[in-house]
Amino acid sequence: MAALPFEVLLGLYLGLLTGIVPAVVAWTLGFGFRYFTGITIPGFAVVVLGVAIAGVNGGLLGLIDQNVTQAPARVAVAVLVVFAITLYAHAQGDKLGANLPKRVSLRQLTERTLSTDVVELVGGRGQVRVRVTGEVADVEGYPPLPVDLRTTIREATWTFPADVPLSELETRVADRLRTDHDLSAVSVRLDERARAEVAAAPPLGALSKRVPSGERAVSLTTLVPTGLAPGDEVTVAAGDADSAVPAGEATDAETTDSEARAFEATVLGVKAAPTATADADAATDSATATDGGDDLPTPPRPTPTAAGGESRVTLAVDRADATALLSADPDRLVVRSRGVRREFELVSLLRRAGRRFRRLTVREGGALDGTTLGEASVRDTYGVAVLAVRQPSGTGGWKLAPEGSTELHAGDDLFAVGTRDELARFEEVVA
Repeated sequence: MAALPFEVLLGLYLGLLTGIVPAVVAWTLGFGFRYFTGITIPGFAVVVLGVAIAGVNGGLLGLIDQNVTQAPARVAVAVLVVFAITLYAHAQGDKLGANLPKRVSLRQLTERTLSTDVVELVGGRGQVRVRVTGEVADVEGYPPLPVDLRTTIREATWTFPADVPLSELETRVADRLRTDHDLSAVSVRLDERARAEVAAAPPLGALSKRVPSGERAVSLTTLVPTGLAPGDEVTVAAGDADSAVPAGEATDAETTDSEARAFEATVLGVKAAPTATADADAATDSATATDGGDDLPTPPRPTPTAAGGESRVTLAVDRADATALLSADPDRLVVRSRGVRREFELVSLLRRAGRRFRRLTVREGGALDGTTLGEASVRDTYGVAVLAVRQPSGTGGWKLAPEGSTELHAGDDLFAVGTRDELARFEEVVA
């Protein structure tokens, strides 16, 4: 019998030789199950399988040379080596399966970045100035841009953080243009030097896009409180203000349409306060008057608010109440309180945790069309949580905190929360 150190060396060699195949099998099982199903196979089961495969290999070697498996010390060391190799390979495969993205888009593979020459350090943070290069193009199928609006967009400059990819910068510039100028359509293409090629379409109606479906816009002159702004929810009392009842409710036979009526509405526009307009004009003049250097960006105008007193106000009311409100004599306008917005606090907490909200529409023939949330395993497969489902095509309406049995169809809106990467992967499948 050989000396013990020599037997240990032979055991190490035998373990490495017979443990290659078990290690490959263990890595494949660990990676495959974690990547495709999200399940981690118990390490003990994989090790038992690996030792069994190594025993078959050792048995085959024993057929060639019986001395290979006749030394107990050599076999014990070989089993320990196979055990360690198999367990390590399984752990590495499971780790790779958990970290490897399940869906990699072509855009992610060809992600572009900014050139370091255009990054400016301000307060220890990198920033980049985005400027429009060339002429602002028109969008096919839309009317051409007015000359003054085209000039304004071409001469605009925006400052954004430099630690985001170009695709994100393009989205932010497009959102800024759409918000500042109420554009119907806009597309932005940036190069590595933050030069933007812009194609935009002019606004197609301002008031009509703010009137909800099933409602009408009505303008009237009445006494309004100071600070009334678009978006406020109000109640317009007509006739006898003390006995006014909501529109649509049953009234006595002696009550006419112009008496004791209360109309619930949403403010679309008000006559702006003179002081707010004057301050905005002064701010604009001071911002554009420079000493010959770079022009300062024009600050956004404040939201127009009512100066108070007798003013002209435009309201969005129910279609059935529009005619009655026009024929009624408005007595007073009361602003309804919206209360404490706890949902904003929830959004803030989720953002601090690195989570985002996104509304997605299920496409026809997609992975979620005709299936349920439970069958799709949305949370386990994509890592996102569906907070609400809106089903305009069916009779379900809004479903908050939907259950796994909620069936989805094309056209349904999903409100999901997750990280940016998780929402991006989920959006590729859903929308």
